[in-house]
Amino acid sequence: MEKLCRHIFEARERLRKRVRKTETIHSHYYSEKHGLPLFFKCENLQRTGSFKIRGALNFMTAQTRDSIANGVITASAGNHAQGVAFSADLLGVRAVIYMPETTPPQKVEATRDYGAEVRLVGKNFDEACAAAREAERMTGALFVHPFDDELVMAGQGTIALEILEDHPDIRNVIIPAGGGGLIAGMSAALRKLAPDVRIIGVESLAAPSMQESFRKGEPVEMPVSVTLADGIAVKLPGKLTLPLIHRLVDEIVQVEEEEIAQAIVSLLERTKLLVEGAGAVTMAAVMHERIAGLKGKSVCVFSGGNIDVKTIATVVERGLLAAGRYLKLKVELDDLPGALASLAAEIAAVKANVHLINHDRRSRSLALGKTEVLIDLETRGNEHTREVISHLQNMGYNISAIGH
Repeated sequence: MEKLCRHIFEARERLRKRVRKTETIHSHYYSEKHGLPLFFKCENLQRTGSFKIRGALNFMTAQTRDSIANGVITASAGNHAQGVAFSADLLGVRAVIYMPETTPPQKVEATRDYGAEVRLVGKNFDEACAAAREAERMTGALFVHPFDDELVMAGQGTIALEILEDHPDIRNVIIPAGGGGLIAGMSAALRKLAPDVRIIGVESLAAPSMQESFRKGEPVEMPVSVTLADGIAVKLPGKLTLPLIHRLVDEIVQVEEEEIAQAIVSLLERTKLLVEGAGAVTMAAVMHERIAGLKGKSVCVFSGGNIDVKTIATVVERGLLAAGRYLKLKVELDDLPGALASLAAEIAAVKANVHLINHDRRSRSLALGKTEVLIDLETRGNEHTREVISHLQNMGYNISAIGH
């Protein structure tokens, strides 16, 4: 740990004026709501939109010119790719980035905009990484690991130095946990300078390898499902990161997809901050009380804000559904004039707002003389949602909630 801490202090000097010292923002709303002083470390406002630039740039600026003469190479589905591409452009070296074929086009274009060559290979990160490693052997380019490297960890650890510089009396630091580069680097700095700080890592239940590995003290490969927190969705933590995390971190907690979606939507509404799923897991853990006994001045690390427009639309809908503010109903009506108008009147009577309606007379499952209405409603929350459903049932409607 001592060696890593030296690297972190060196990284601070190396990165000075090259990366943004991001704001640590106090949230009055969330502090009052959850009964503790709550701050946000906003790496979503960092250059390239993520903390990843710190590790990539620190690693590359620590190399000799000869070692990067053949360029750099890496694999990534987004944030690390942009960090490496930006750093390579800054240093004037060639960068080749291997990205999965499923990478959203906007992330591919963002990486290319920084001057990197992007190669789409494989169905997931592991396949893209294998291709990048093979290309490394063939070309002599220097591989920049997304997390399992001491210089990369050191770059990420500079975030902890900034937090302690702004708030030396911090009690709890809540950090996203994926491969482990961010939480390992930050934990080393925190234990060195503020040994009594409670350090909590957060991962998605859809990518649960870190908690199981933390519990066993050795890397445990776990299957990864589709998750909003794709930036921390790894099958296996790093061989270098895990021993540090096991030694320095107090606990790892998990959050569900609906909780992540609610956190993203809530942060948009309440703070006007756009935080991607991998960063919003920390807020989700606080909002849904996944951390037992959380007391005192606390900071959630928002690791990035790179989220594409299509995903935002999906997330908003899921977040509103999970919060009970968006209700989808299937209603069976008599196929008579005025039946739809009567349904709309009953919905208006309980102050719900019709967002979308689809009237279907041709479903095979319908009896003759019946019609089916699929209707999307905006509501005020879970209590109002229950009121709407109860009122319609009491008025004799045969309804079923979809996605509620």
